Amino acid sequence: MIKVEICTGTTCFVMGGAELLMLEESLPESLADRVEIQGTSCMEHCKSNPAGEAPYARVNGKLIKQASIHNVITELKRITGEE
Repeated sequence: MIKVEICTGTTCFVMGGAELLMLEESLPESLADRVEIQGTSCMEHCKSNPAGEAPYARVNGKLIKQASIHNVITELKRITGEE
């Protein structure tokens, strides 16, 4: 199972994290049963990184800056070898 954690801190939520929480609805069928998605409290990356890198997500522990549904799915495909 591939774990996707989506930061739900205020900055990430406002910068696109809210949309990321809809990731499950956008997953290709080939990935839907292989991915576990969960929201997490603030990862605190926004406090130490330049503005504009939010929202943050982690895919199997790998930090994704400026996370979007598209780039998270791209990382999932990379992990599963579908890309």
